[in-house]
Amino acid sequence: DNHSQVSRASLRIRILDVNDNPPELATPYEAAVCEDAKPGQLIQTISVVDRDEPQSGHRFYFTLAPEATNNHHFSVLDIKG
Repeated sequence: DNHSQVSRASLRIRILDVNDNPPELATPYEAAVCEDAKPGQLIQTISVVDRDEPQSGHRFYFTLAPEATNNHHFSVLDIKG
């Protein structure tokens, strides 16, 4: 609640898809980080869906954009599911 200790960061998601329906976020997401969060702590899990066939055959990969790879404040972890 202390506005002097609040900061914001934007996340841009670039979708690289060439079929009829692009992948979409499974739900709208908004994340908050508490001041006592530990380094390496999971902050947000993001899921996507693709309305193209086959229903259970799609595999998505998430990576940081090349310009963000040297930013040690964010990381992406694949939880295999």
